[in-house]
Amino acid sequence: MEEATVQAEKKTPSKYYVDASGQIVGRMCSRIAKLLLSGNSVVIVHADKALFSGHRSSVMSDFFHKLTIASVVHPKHGPFHPRTPAGILTRTVRGMIPRTKSSGVSAIRRLRVYTDVPKEMEKITFTNFEEAKATKPLAYYIPLGEVAERIGWKGVATEGS
Repeated sequence: MEEATVQAEKKTPSKYYVDASGQIVGRMCSRIAKLLLSGNSVVIVHADKALFSGHRSSVMSDFFHKLTIASVVHPKHGPFHPRTPAGILTRTVRGMIPRTKSSGVSAIRRLRVYTDVPKEMEKITFTNFEEAKATKPLAYYIPLGEVAERIGWKGVATEGS
């Protein structure tokens, strides 16, 4: 009888659908990391429309500096630098999770990031985090898609091309 009450007290994990457009990357990813560590699944769409705050030149110089970091001993074995918006967001969330622990490994498996909305998710309503919304005019931010294109992302392939 006691086991039944303990199981009833545990929260059932749920699935969150997040629209990243107009959201600041760091604030959004910290909320997503907390959701993942608490056992929830998270799906992020419109990854290329997420925003970095700061001056364009400093954001771009940080990314270009990260690209220069390489292994001298075994250059074929990493480090690997994500260039797609989905890869950059996944890597940002991964940096906020204890990825060497079993809880972190299972949390990362529950994360899915897309640059578009998949066809099976078109009818789902997506949520935004109120504290991650951009409060200043958009001129103060740089979109993640623009950063990704500048460091080598080819963009989303359209039909017929």
